[in-house]
This record gives sequence, structure tokens and C-alpha cells, in this order.
Amino acid sequence: MNATEIRASISLASIFALRMLGLFLILPVFAVHAKSLPGGDNATLVGLALGMYGLTQAFGQIPFGMASDRFGRKRIIVIGLLLFALGSLIAACASDLVWVIVGRGVQGAGAVSAAVTALIADSTRDEHRTKAMAMVGVSIALTYATSLILSPLLYKAIGMSGMFLLVAALAVTAIAVVLFVVPPAPARVPEEASFAQVLRDPELMRMNVGVFVLHAAQMSMFVVLPGVLVSAAGLPLAQHWQIYLPVVLSSFVLMLPPIFFGEKRGKTKLVFVSSITLLLLVQFGLWLAVSQATLSITWAVLLLLAFFVAFNILEASQPSLVSRLAPAGARGAALGVYNTMQAIGLFVGGAGGGLMAQHFGGPAVFMVGCLMTIAWLIIASSMKSLPSRSKSQQAVPV
Repeated sequence: MNATEIRASISLASIFALRMLGLFLILPVFAVHAKSLPGGDNATLVGLALGMYGLTQAFGQIPFGMASDRFGRKRIIVIGLLLFALGSLIAACASDLVWVIVGRGVQGAGAVSAAVTALIADSTRDEHRTKAMAMVGVSIALTYATSLILSPLLYKAIGMSGMFLLVAALAVTAIAVVLFVVPPAPARVPEEASFAQVLRDPELMRMNVGVFVLHAAQMSMFVVLPGVLVSAAGLPLAQHWQIYLPVVLSSFVLMLPPIFFGEKRGKTKLVFVSSITLLLLVQFGLWLAVSQATLSITWAVLLLLAFFVAFNILEASQPSLVSRLAPAGARGAALGVYNTMQAIGLFVGGAGGGLMAQHFGGPAVFMVGCLMTIAWLIIASSMKSLPSRSKSQQAVPV
């Protein structure tokens, strides 16, 4: 990659990560914090507050992507970040759970993920695009991991309102990055593939199902897990970082060998399917431990370590796979659909997880996660294998 490609990839990946920070930062603490707000005793509303961000993201991804084609990527990204900052301010000033839900909805309304990934595609050559997309995936995983470590500490220091204000300030900083750091994109070649082709492509459909399940399982898991760690494992919220920090750091070390092995040896499918299988085992383990009230600190550490390894591999791999599998003339459209399915997964996981927890209890949340992951595993098992990048950038049948 040349200097311009590196600059574009890193700066745009950081903006993408910031978008996800608005979601991830409150995950570890919000279910507990919500009990201090009017309406916070309603698990369905708590789940809706977590998932509303994803719902409005889902409605905005494709329109924002299309608008970026017509009016320019940077202009649309700036508008989205302004909405993100406004929603953060609304949530920071909220006096009850309903206004938090409104703020989260406005946060998600500026759905610029597709525009950002399209700008990355515009700014990189074909032979380096997968590296750039992998940077986005890794930045999301890093943001998620960092938020789990910092969230309890920030909550103790500045409270939930302060956390939302911090996110708003970071959004303003990101606007400056877009305007003054991200290099201008080269002129785009007119698309040769239709949107219908993207929707009908079976390999892209597998990726879209995968990102939906991954984020639905993630969101629903953290509707239940913080409270379980407090009540069953006896770990106060302010001490949750003592689990997250060693687990997250270890997971980043453990995720690298499988990714390098898959890319170098042309075993991407094996690594991908194995990671889904590991995610399934984590969901089953959590169901077993929570349903039998046997979630000890040791058991929680082992399950979370396995979860983060699987999540980080899948989150880093899928955007790269979409960029490699998509028709050359419709990468923006493919990434728009992919990000839409991710956002729908976030909403379904948050709102559905809260609904399940309220009416059927925490174990039911993990059982549904098992069933979704089994379905994903079946779908992914027939995906095409990709050769090592040194041999080819194209997908070939198994």
C-alpha cells in the first residue's frame, strides 16, 4: 500500500470505529445503570435502548450510501457524524429511559458505515482493498474490546451522561479528521453491476446472514451478562474490567495465528467455520452456566475469552470477505447491504434480548443465540473457499 492508501485506510477505519464506540461503550454498564432511571425496571425498554441505535442504522445505511454516490462521500459522512453528536447530547441530557431511546435513535440515524467503507474502496487499489477492509474489521474489534475495559471505569468516574458527552466530543473530532486528514478520493468508475446482482449473490447472502447473527448474539448477550456477573458471580460492576482486561488482551494474541494461517494457506473457510463453531460453544456454555446458576469467575473468564477470540476473528474477516466476493462494480452496494444487516442484528439482539430476558429469563437469551448460531453454521458450511492472497484475489468453488 502506498502512503495515500495507508492514510485513507487508517483515518477512515478510525471514523468507523468511533461510530461503533457509540454503541459499544454503554454495553457493559447500561443494563445496571438503567435501573436508576424511570422505566429502567422494564427489561424490554432496556433492550430497546440498546438496540434502537441499530434500528435507525438499518433504515439509513442504503440511503446514505446512495446519497454518497450522488453528493460525495465526505459530505454525507460529515452529516452523519453531526447526527451522531446530536443524538449523544440528547442521551446525555435524558431524564428517563424514553429520552435515552430517542437519543440512541438519533445517534444511529447518521448511518455512514456504508459511505465510509465505500470511500475506502474508492481510495485503494484492488490488490490492497482487502487489507484496508481488514483494518476496518480490526478497528471495530479493538473498539469493542477497549469499550469493555474502559466502560466500567468511565461510568464510575463521569457517569452515563458524561460518557455520552465524551462520545459527542469524539464525533466532533472525527468531523475534523474527515475534513482535514482523509485524503480526497480519486474519481470513481461508474458501476457495472446492478443492485439486484448484489442481493442475489449467494456468497454475499451468507456474509449478510453472518453479520446479522454475530451482532444479534453479541447484543443479546450483554443485555443479560452484566447483571449475571453482579448477581451470580458476585463481581461488582466497577470491577468488571478485571475480567475484561486480561481476557481482551489475550484474545487479540490468540486471534492472530488463525487469521494469518487462513490467509497464507488458503484456509479462510476453515478458520471462518471454526470460529462460528467456537461462538456456538460459548453460547451453549453460557446457557448451561446461567440456567444452573453455576457461573463462577473462572467459568466466566474462559467463556469470555473464547467469545472474544471468535468475535474478533469473525469481525475482522467478514468485511474483507465481502470486499473480495462482491462484484467489482458494486462493492459500495454490497457493503451497504452488509452494514444494514449488521445494524438490524444490533437492534434485534438488543430489543429481542431484553424481551426474552423479561418474559423467559436469561437462559432463554443464550438458547436463542445457540439456535441462531447453528443456523449460521449450516449456511456457512457450504460457502466457497478463498485461495491465499498470494495466489489469487478471486473466490473459487470448494
